[in-house]
Amino acid sequence: MDEQTTRMIQQLKSNPAALQALMQSRDGQALLQMLSGGDQGASLQRAAQSAAKGNPAEMARLVRQVMDTPDGAALVERISKAMGGR
Repeated sequence: MDEQTTRMIQQLKSNPAALQALMQSRDGQALLQMLSGGDQGASLQRAAQSAAKGNPAEMARLVRQVMDTPDGAALVERISKAMGGR
């Protein structure tokens, strides 16, 4: 995960209102769909549970998969800009 994505995640963790607004936005919904993949969100749920227990590796893998696609990278860039990133 790159530094910009790490900063964005930290910002979302510290600001629940921003996270809620993101998840209700079109880009947030698209990101959620990309992270959910073809298994109806099972992988995302496992990754979130792991991250909540202090092991973010699986979540980082899912984010990398999204960012390795042109559409995913553009989506994360738009989200970052909307949150005040570069």
